[in-house]
Amino acid sequence: MVEVAPPHPLRVAALVKQTPAFEAMTLGVDGRLVRDGLPLELGAYCRRAVAEAVALVEAHGGSVTVVTLGPPSAEDVLREAIAFGRGLSPEFPHDVPIAGVHITDPAFAGSDTLATARALAAAIDLLEAEAGAPFDLVLGGRNSVDADTGQVPPQLAQLLDRPFLTGVKVLAVHPPSGGAPGRAEAGCELVDVWEDATVTLPAVLSAAERLIDPCKIKDRAVWAAVDPRSIRRVTADELGPGPWGAAGSPTEVGEVRTAPTARTGVVLDGPVADQVARAVELLLARGALGASTAGAADDPGTGAAVPPSRALPDDAPVVAVIGEPDRARAARELLGAAAVLAADLGGAVVYLGPGHDGRATLSSWGADRIELLEGSMVADDVAPVVGAWIRSARPWAVLVTSTSWGREVASRAAALTGAGLTGDAVGLEVGRGLEVGRGPDGAEGRLVAWKPAFGGAMLAAIGCRSEIQMATVRPGVLPCRAPRPATDPPTRTHLVGARGRVEVRAHTREDDIDVLTHATAVV
Repeated sequence: MVEVAPPHPLRVAALVKQTPAFEAMTLGVDGRLVRDGLPLELGAYCRRAVAEAVALVEAHGGSVTVVTLGPPSAEDVLREAIAFGRGLSPEFPHDVPIAGVHITDPAFAGSDTLATARALAAAIDLLEAEAGAPFDLVLGGRNSVDADTGQVPPQLAQLLDRPFLTGVKVLAVHPPSGGAPGRAEAGCELVDVWEDATVTLPAVLSAAERLIDPCKIKDRAVWAAVDPRSIRRVTADELGPGPWGAAGSPTEVGEVRTAPTARTGVVLDGPVADQVARAVELLLARGALGASTAGAADDPGTGAAVPPSRALPDDAPVVAVIGEPDRARAARELLGAAAVLAADLGGAVVYLGPGHDGRATLSSWGADRIELLEGSMVADDVAPVVGAWIRSARPWAVLVTSTSWGREVASRAAALTGAGLTGDAVGLEVGRGLEVGRGPDGAEGRLVAWKPAFGGAMLAAIGCRSEIQMATVRPGVLPCRAPRPATDPPTRTHLVGARGRVEVRAHTREDDIDVLTHATAVV
């Protein structure tokens, strides 16, 4: 008689965060987000992670563990998630084994993304060691509405040494069977790209907005029925010596400025034909309809030229740019910005990435040295190569485009090297006269990255305490500088091998984000 192995029950962890209700967010007189007294709720993307975890366990058997890091009030989001999974609300007739883990301790206060990921990783390691088995899936939200970096899930994946997919909108899970590892097939919504991918289990995934109907129980009285014994509290002492919280965070927040805006504020109304005519008038006045459609290589650029290349000693400070496949325009923007920073520092620019339009063109955009990447361009494969190069080269700063690919590569590299990482920056400068621009010795001249806050109405200065400073930069916000004369920069090649943990089966550009990010006017 042939023995059939019993089905593998899934162990799923859902990561959740308590955030201020978006519509209730306000700024204080100091320009910072006011949190005291605000209604708090389960994060919008986290609601999808919980609902998907419950659905997977309903389909395959197993259990769900909901994990949050936060103050005592964060227990509410665990109660809502548990009530959802146990069917305590008639709207959601689920009934799965579900429990909560609350990582809470004053020591965790002030955690940035890397410190948060380290605490979550330590808690997951603890839970897996106690169970004697890993979680098959760790599900999180793509980002939170209060920070919007999207860095914690890929940093957690790196710390757990697991593959990662973001923006998961379609998901099919195949648990381990007959000694073969499990896998997940996913369709991922990556801003302007649709990606079909397969990932081996165990893995970390982040949920897109439309992955599943969200977990949402409005009646707080339902949460009161949750058995308090179903929530476990974990303190900093249980997770180890740390450092945790602000002490373990390589980034710090400095001053806040009002963000400048060039919007005309014109609202169109009336018959459609009149609105179109008025829109055309506005576009003509802004010079938008005569804009060049040249590609990155032959675009003459705007504003000042890229600073000239200079002969520099090998120990000159290095500003590195990580290039992304199929995003030559973004590489050009970053290289121009890096060249400006390097000129201020008396340093050099190193480009690490695919060849794009050739060595000479890269040099004209700002590269003084080139480290070419050849082979697999899957983020899971590229990140360890980038991390190894950073550990060896010790650059002053590393700039990456703030796309799904760039966030994963940068987040993994930051977790590998302990570097501070600012997400989605819109401005960069060598800090002079800013507290976050000072190093541990008090000397000025550190990288300051300006990050949008409060829906873009404010800009916060972010600095790094770590030796290596990193930032992802929003595409389209930096000028595409006029190229300098091309040279023949020193070049090395790095082969990126495929680890096989993530297989991209299809990669389709559904839209072109450059059309919007580089538009001279938007109606």
